[in-house]
Amino acid sequence: MNEVSVQDVVDALRPDRATSTCDPVCLGVGGFVIEVRCTSQALLAELLRYFQHVITVPTDADLTVHVLGPVDLPFDVEFTDWAREPGKAGRKDAIADLADGRLVLKVRTGLRFLQAPGWAVAFGPVEDHPNQVINFINTQILNKFQREDWVACHAAAVRTAGKGLAISGLSGGGKSTTMLRLMEIAGTQYVTNDRLLVRATGKGTEALGIPKLPRINPGTIVTNSRLAGLIDEDREDELRNMERDELWHLEEKYDLFIDDIYGPGRISHDAQLTDFWVLNWSRNSRAPTAVSRADLPERTDLLSAIMKSPGPFFQTREGPFWTDSTPLDPDTYLSALEGIRVWEITGQIDFDALFDAGAELLGGDQ
Repeated sequence: MNEVSVQDVVDALRPDRATSTCDPVCLGVGGFVIEVRCTSQALLAELLRYFQHVITVPTDADLTVHVLGPVDLPFDVEFTDWAREPGKAGRKDAIADLADGRLVLKVRTGLRFLQAPGWAVAFGPVEDHPNQVINFINTQILNKFQREDWVACHAAAVRTAGKGLAISGLSGGGKSTTMLRLMEIAGTQYVTNDRLLVRATGKGTEALGIPKLPRINPGTIVTNSRLAGLIDEDREDELRNMERDELWHLEEKYDLFIDDIYGPGRISHDAQLTDFWVLNWSRNSRAPTAVSRADLPERTDLLSAIMKSPGPFFQTREGPFWTDSTPLDPDTYLSALEGIRVWEITGQIDFDALFDAGAELLGGDQ
């Protein structure tokens, strides 16, 4: 543990003074209000555009996120690498534990973040990497509700008036593509693309998405006619001429603004969760796509697609920060999802067939 304290970092960064001349922006999700103060007007404009659907009137915020530019700390701190999930290669995050907080370094970009009780500060080349600032803001929402015993699922989700459907699968398994296809069903609303908070109540299972817009891959774009024109026409032609396997593995992401594509009123981060799809299909399968009920307590193997580590920014309600070796508790997820109908998707990857199943599940719920 470093001898540097949170107060040492705060005194060096002076975030209150650095962002005091900027107009704050308040974001509200699930009754939790975050005030964002940013030193860069250009970045602030991007954040306003991105979070437009959750901007709320200025009010007493539950937490302030300070976004500073490049700042050099006048002392050294020792960072250690945060172990990545199985199957992920390369260095991504490093942490420096302080006596009463944590610094997190994004290794590839040089952005640093102070996470501590009462403090959430981003500093470094923030204008060059707005998506990491967006993720940091969303992390504060995840932290807040996980401390209140919600569990975070690695899932996309849509909802109708009476149903909520979550979709999990292995990375690149098609959950974003599936979710966007289901948005074609009348009456559906976007809940989340990648992180879904869930908790069981006496009145069912509540779900809460974070205001993180879909970051979709080229395969999703070229297989969905509604998304035509989202990227440069020449690039789209190149993508359409790629082999299916090459397109599937392409590392390229694009933000999708739901209101621009589907129209206003198509986002609701609150939902009553009723169903959960786990995509366990395969590009190599020749079997027809099948949707079958699964008993989650008997099929705990499916939990590997649902559970998600809170990550290096998460500090528990009791005080300690999460570590890269802290185990997830399957029983917590089983309890949260106890009243949910869980379905396993097997066979070949067929988005048309899965859309038909989704239309049957959701289409009559208007």
